[in-house]
Amino acid sequence: MTVVSELDLAQIDLTAGELAGDGYHQRLAGIAHDGEFGWLAASPLALIVLDRESAEFFLRSRATAFPGREIADLFGVSTGRLREQIDANILNQRGAQHRRLRSLVGGAFTPRAADRWRPAMRAFIGRLWSAVEADGECDFVASIARPYPALTIAAVLGAPEADAPRLQQWSSLIQRQFDIQALGSQVPELERAATEVYDYVEALLRRRQSEPGDDLLTALLTAAEAGDRLSHAECVNLVLNVIAGGVDTTQAQLSHAFRLFAAHPDQWAALWQRPELVAAAVDEVLRAEPITPFTARICLEDIEYRGVLFPAGTIVAVCAERGNREQPGGEAFDITAPRDGRLLTFGAGAHFCLGANLARAELEEAITFLAPRMAGLESAGPAVLGGIEGIYGVESLPLRWGVRSAR
Repeated sequence: MTVVSELDLAQIDLTAGELAGDGYHQRLAGIAHDGEFGWLAASPLALIVLDRESAEFFLRSRATAFPGREIADLFGVSTGRLREQIDANILNQRGAQHRRLRSLVGGAFTPRAADRWRPAMRAFIGRLWSAVEADGECDFVASIARPYPALTIAAVLGAPEADAPRLQQWSSLIQRQFDIQALGSQVPELERAATEVYDYVEALLRRRQSEPGDDLLTALLTAAEAGDRLSHAECVNLVLNVIAGGVDTTQAQLSHAFRLFAAHPDQWAALWQRPELVAAAVDEVLRAEPITPFTARICLEDIEYRGVLFPAGTIVAVCAERGNREQPGGEAFDITAPRDGRLLTFGAGAHFCLGANLARAELEEAITFLAPRMAGLESAGPAVLGGIEGIYGVESLPLRWGVRSAR
């Protein structure tokens, strides 16, 4: 049995900028499956798992867990509201406590629960579109992708619509607890955001306790199973999880969707002609450009896998990007191609993303609405892409439409 530290592995530094833009796909593809241990690479903080079989093993194993607390410790985040949120984050819950929380709140995140908000999603995307339709071009991120999921989450929570911009800002900052670059340089800013959003959620919950509504806050306050209920602190932290995890992620995925469609006009035209392809298009966007390219796990005990020993305490970064593309024609973006449906974008196992159904619904509604209205979609300038070490987002995406159809 070979200890993983003794292997001569390809080196990847997620913080050094070598993995950026579309070039990161080619860099990872060049490493994956190269030699006996081509399913592994090394980085300064973690080992990187590059194939789907291994990715699913580490994501599903009961001997691994999300290492949010351990990573926070590495960067000295040991006190304050940010650390409180990291400790309470459902991703960092393990065993019986994690199962309990999932069982209590799972009903609020089913496909049927997500479908309830589709009319509101359509109304929001229609309003945002009306502000740019006549211009024939816009920065898609600023005009549509950024405000749309924040408006949706405000509606889902029962928060005032006017608070949506603040929800977006808080989500963007608090999500950076998963970004090792941000933990090295932005902790005071993240701490302020965590403090502000905790105070905000407390006020929202007080309002809902006296004025119940048809929203997620009320559902969480009344969630119960076999006599068990969420505590006040659990409600607060779950709402904070929804704000942190339900805005910035969908913004990034929607932005990448339209970046991909602008680069593949035949795919966009196919959607206009065959609207029944929308669900497949969403799956293909999630597969081809996952906005969490790497998901971390820590080994809780010694793990022997494929002839390699991973000692307890080893941090492994599971590469969803490689795992998603590991199938025939997997490097191509094609919404009509047959796919096996085994996506790692939302994770796998016990920590499969609670908000996956809501995110899918938001993406489907946006694409369904915009496809027949943005004929001739194309790039109006270079996209500004974020880093891939946390949430892989798009900072700016200039688009125009109607040009080819007018010609």
